[in-house]
Amino acid sequence: MKPGELAAYIFLAFAWGLSFLLVLHAVAAFGWVGAVTLRCFIASFTLIAIARMARRKLDFSAGWRAFAAVGATTVAGQLIGLSYATPVIGTAMAAILVASIPLFSMLISQIWGLEKISLQSMFGMFLGFSGIIILVGFPAVPVTTAFILGCVACLLGCICAAFGSNYASRYLKGSGSWEITIGSFLAGGILTLPFLIVVPIPSTPSIMDIAYLFGLAIGMSSLTYITYFKLVSAIGATKTISVEFVVTVIAVIIGAVILDEPLSAIQFVGAAIIILGCMFVLGVVPKRRAVTMLP
Repeated sequence: MKPGELAAYIFLAFAWGLSFLLVLHAVAAFGWVGAVTLRCFIASFTLIAIARMARRKLDFSAGWRAFAAVGATTVAGQLIGLSYATPVIGTAMAAILVASIPLFSMLISQIWGLEKISLQSMFGMFLGFSGIIILVGFPAVPVTTAFILGCVACLLGCICAAFGSNYASRYLKGSGSWEITIGSFLAGGILTLPFLIVVPIPSTPSIMDIAYLFGLAIGMSSLTYITYFKLVSAIGATKTISVEFVVTVIAVIIGAVILDEPLSAIQFVGAAIIILGCMFVLGVVPKRRAVTMLP
């Protein structure tokens, strides 16, 4: 990876690691549908406004179907799944399930023939997932019907994220990261809007609730997804999505510092394994070269 790509990767890890805290606040105030719908509209309209002020030309010639497909999966599907699941199963369990996204992405990219996954990258994927299991451990809540439904919703969101990323890599290659982010978030907002009839906003949000929502929409949606889609086009969907491994590490550390969640020594070992797995996936760990013996 180039230095700029590595910096973008680290930015995504920290931003999305912090987003777990804001998601809990936003869902509590706006409901799991309202939080996603408003987040999508704020993110897309903010970028449209910035683009107009900067006189940036936007090209949506790829067609609404392509943007709608990414919006329905990477945005609406993933965010609905996580927003519904996180308050039910807890941030720790949500984090371990999110780590399955790179594995789903690797499988989809192989089926579509988008990327050639080396044995080193495959080893890194499974190493990272093993580290996630060690890091997060077993769920701290009772395994009830609601818990199982939450896990299913989270996994479906993860599959949507993996599918949408590969879809964008395949069908939106000629589109810029601004166009993909604006188009997909606008489509995601439109697709989730009707569900507000079934799951309305529970009460009148406070000023702080609105601030959390705008922080989630702008700081952890607009900026991160522009960076994300740009990185997908540069290094591929699977390598980019491997950032979810590091996101989990950061989310657990933040939980320990801010939410006073305990961390054991074995969890630090898990974090180290995750980082090592990402290094294998990203190619930071150099391949061993054969040594030629001179006579």
